[in-house]
Amino acid sequence: MALHLMKLAVGCDSIKDLQDFLRERMRKAKEQGLPRKHIHITRMTPKRDEELLDGGSLYWVIKGQIAAREKLLAIESFRDKAGISRCRIVMEPKVITVTPRPMRAFQGWRYLSASDAPADLGQAGKGLAAMPEPLRRELRELGLL
Repeated sequence: MALHLMKLAVGCDSIKDLQDFLRERMRKAKEQGLPRKHIHITRMTPKRDEELLDGGSLYWVIKGQIAAREKLLAIESFRDKAGISRCRIVMEPKVITVTPRPMRAFQGWRYLSASDAPADLGQAGKGLAAMPEPLRRELRELGLL
């Protein structure tokens, strides 16, 4: 069974912000002749990488809710120029919206079991996926989603 990661999308106020950020990163990668993969660098390296790479995703928490995910492709440990251990989390550059779920702020990343992971919005119905994000967020806060 796949295992997932959860991380705060710091600086993003919406899924659109995350998509715009990713689109700009991919544009710059293309200009520089680099592979078009989304790479997020973090200080700690997950120890359960085999489980994560067996179909896992990184779920992004935006404004207090798990809101989107990206499929994990690789987890690479390395040392930066200062000799400090770091980790590259490599993801497929495609943001998939998920059914919003409240999540308190936390530092770093957290594991998320497959049974606790929210469903993709595409699986929850086309009407919900077509609904504007602020409306989905408000309905979720009211307990109607």
